[in-house]
Amino acid sequence: MKQTETVDFRRKPEWLKIRLPRGFKTSQVVGLLNEKHLHTICSSGMCPNRGECWGAGTATFMIGGDVCTRCCRYCNVRHGKPEAINEREIDDIVHSVRELALRHVVVTSVDRDDLPDLGATHWANLIRRLKQECPGVTMEVLIPDFQGRLDLVDMVIAERPDVISHNMETVRRLTPDVRSVATYDCSLKVIEHIAASGIRSKSGIMLGLGETEEEVIETMDDLRRVGCEVMTIGQYLQPTKNHYPLQAYITPEKFAEYARIGKEKGFRHIESAPMVRSSYHAERHVH
Repeated sequence: MKQTETVDFRRKPEWLKIRLPRGFKTSQVVGLLNEKHLHTICSSGMCPNRGECWGAGTATFMIGGDVCTRCCRYCNVRHGKPEAINEREIDDIVHSVRELALRHVVVTSVDRDDLPDLGATHWANLIRRLKQECPGVTMEVLIPDFQGRLDLVDMVIAERPDVISHNMETVRRLTPDVRSVATYDCSLKVIEHIAASGIRSKSGIMLGLGETEEEVIETMDDLRRVGCEVMTIGQYLQPTKNHYPLQAYITPEKFAEYARIGKEKGFRHIESAPMVRSSYHAERHVH
């Protein structure tokens, strides 16, 4: 099925218009992130919830730098040739978690296909340090596919974070057009391996890329078949005119319908709304 129509991504419906809240906590988070030169997917990915999360004193840290080796058409993170891994990044994140008195931490990363271990050692070192030096803090890690190398996924699993997430991003048919390297089946394999480890598994997709209702439900079924427990569904927001063209704004009512369907299919937790992103209300997905 080919794209037949696009939507002016600059003209958002009323339910997608938000105001970024301000306040002391927001300023504190932004100030600390700037001071430590830390990267967050909140800023790099232009997350619409960043004001709400920062106001609540939370942020999703992005490790491995801020340059991705892949060039997915939906993503606003910079791509190209990254610099070497900065080991101090771990120290700064641990310090920030303490300074902000966070109780739940979400960590994601750029893809580091330039490294022999694709960044897995850096992932394992960070999780270990956070568990050692920030006891009581729960943790979700949103990992790349590591090119389907399950031995590298096992390095993350071995550190036992509370939740391991890997996003499908979209339905099977659209994956080759939307994602630059990752495949639908490789992502399913990674999620199945996580689920088999006994750690809570999680994945998410975006809507508005041209998918059909049948394809969304098929993706739900595929995720449940491999043991995925938590799912997020949110609206794709086209970052610029050069990104993958927006096909539709999905109504809040349709998102609510998908939430109901997902619960009926057995997901332990499902977040489905226009503003939902993979780390939105992530603290709820631990228990």
